[in-house]
Amino acid sequence: MKITFLGAAEEVTGSRYLVEHENINILVDCGLFQGPEIKQYQKDQFLLDAKKVDAIILTHAHIDHSGYIPFLVKNGFKGKIYCSQGTYDLCSILLVDSGLVQEEDAKESHGTAQPLYTKRDAEYSLRFFQVVNYQTPINIGKLKITLLPSGHIIGSSFVIISDGNNMVTFSGDLSGFNQFLMKSPTLLQQTDFLIIESTYGNKLHEKVDALKILAQIINATIAKSGTLIIPSFAVGRAQTILYCLSKLKEQKLIPDIPIFLDSPMAIRASNLLCHFPQELKITALECSNIMTTATYIRTAQESKALDKSDASKIIIAGSGMAEGGRVLHHLKHFIYDKKNTVLFVGFQVEGTLGYDLVHGAKQIKIKNNVYDVHAEVKNLDIFSAHADYQEILKWLESFQSKVKKVFVTHGQPEAAESLKHKIEERFGWSVVVAQYLQSFDLQ
Repeated sequence: MKITFLGAAEEVTGSRYLVEHENINILVDCGLFQGPEIKQYQKDQFLLDAKKVDAIILTHAHIDHSGYIPFLVKNGFKGKIYCSQGTYDLCSILLVDSGLVQEEDAKESHGTAQPLYTKRDAEYSLRFFQVVNYQTPINIGKLKITLLPSGHIIGSSFVIISDGNNMVTFSGDLSGFNQFLMKSPTLLQQTDFLIIESTYGNKLHEKVDALKILAQIINATIAKSGTLIIPSFAVGRAQTILYCLSKLKEQKLIPDIPIFLDSPMAIRASNLLCHFPQELKITALECSNIMTTATYIRTAQESKALDKSDASKIIIAGSGMAEGGRVLHHLKHFIYDKKNTVLFVGFQVEGTLGYDLVHGAKQIKIKNNVYDVHAEVKNLDIFSAHADYQEILKWLESFQSKVKKVFVTHGQPEAAESLKHKIEERFGWSVVVAQYLQSFDLQ
């Protein structure tokens, strides 16, 4: 087998790995690059003839792992896209939304940009998906592929590929062991080669009471008669925040103030959550409570109406790095007033509006307009669905035999290098920080 890193190399976005064996070409993940590098990499298109790709295997549905699929189909891909049921259900939401966003962005550019693909392209690409059950191997040529639950989001999977001589495992996005909603990742006992993410390869999540801290932030904002804005990723993070808010209300740790989920995509993803009880650690009743914690805001008119009210409230809106979506409209209306709070609940890529805000920006630009920042800005990584380096090392301890080589991906250079050294010191394995377009023969 041969592997080439077509994305997520010294980056936290654009996961794409090409696996070649004899006459078979398989992509593990097919993600969009997001953030400041997007134009550079999207300009490269794919550096690979879509017609020569035999199959795609998805670790999970997040757009930085799946979002390039409609473009590949549009350009001649005719193979199958294998994934879990949860990943297919979420891709049915995320890819179509991605197509719509690109169409809207193209319109706003007044002809200076074209969408990579449209909503119709995304809908068509769903015809190529084929659902695979966990722990049920499939064969593509002489390669055997198996998916195992990874606990990151609904449907997320470890992808294991074997050619009969060597086994290579892709971690996708690896979760920690103490998530609010998801069960812990499957513990693996062996692999010859491992591709592992490193988003938090140089960081530790705070060992604190997340519910207590969230309650403190909410109550401090309410004491000022302010509004709390939570930019959130629609899949995984929004549902986790809703769960925490339901617990805080249940325990009467926060007042019974209005909570709004202002993201059509997050609403659809939330409605899927309780359909996968086997992947969740919460009870059916707790899952049901999540669905009733917030008022769902479905239309643009309803969203705009939220900004006209001065009453204290909590608004959860996309996107998680404040790079688009309805949260931008809320920031324009609430960022100027010191009584309000903006709470980020996940990793912020450098170059994004979210990154600027959590690093103390005093002014921000939204749609060519400049806004002064007076609202309090907070960032809580404790809600991240990515493992920190201690949790990654804990997961690696389950392997009962030496891994021939580990490839570190999906992390900023300093995070990837830090994780590389930690794995070398702890296990004595050979570790490489993969670079963009770098190839390796897996012997």
